[in-house]
Amino acid sequence: MTDSTPAADLLRSAPVFPQDMPSFEPASAPASPLPLFLEWLEAAVRSGILAPHAVNLATVGEDGLPDARIVILKDVDVSGWSVASSTDSPKGRQLAANPSAALTFFWPELGRQVRVRGAVSVAGPEDNDKDFQRRHPSARALVLAGRQSQVLGTPGEVEAAVGRQLEQLEAQPGLGSETWAVFTVEPAAVEFWQADPERRHTRLRYTRTGDSWRTDRLWP
Repeated sequence: MTDSTPAADLLRSAPVFPQDMPSFEPASAPASPLPLFLEWLEAAVRSGILAPHAVNLATVGEDGLPDARIVILKDVDVSGWSVASSTDSPKGRQLAANPSAALTFFWPELGRQVRVRGAVSVAGPEDNDKDFQRRHPSARALVLAGRQSQVLGTPGEVEAAVGRQLEQLEAQPGLGSETWAVFTVEPAAVEFWQADPERRHTRLRYTRTGDSWRTDRLWP
């Protein structure tokens, strides 16, 4: 590949960050990362960013290679950042074999990124079922149909399988899933990244030390 390829020209001309971005002063950051994350998440919501709760979940595949996909943040509190999936999905199996993960939130309109890394725990049956019951009927039907990420023969297979499960849900509205689970990333490190038009990005990393947090400024 040379510098004059169409792809290289396209990438160089792509817009990056707006000139007007919020400020971030690490010296005034709270002692733990949760309040700052909630502040940034609220700012993303107020800014009208689509799916501000979308997050890149990275796991380790059975082949030892990294794997990643966008999921939706279910909750966040002092215990960690929670997402959900079927335990028989690729990410569910990967988390069972290697219960650790990384999360990346990216809000380009604000020039902000948050990275979370840590061990993963699975919620109990009651909390798993509560989350499952909150899902749209079609989403529940798709989970009950199973086979996520398996090779699809024809699109009609999906419609038929979901249709059967919707009929079952209509007959049994409270029907649960044996595979649905809430996974919580218990943070060992959380990094906040604020973009700068001159590339002098501001980075603040929280690292867990026992029951408290150490903060470090990082080079851009």
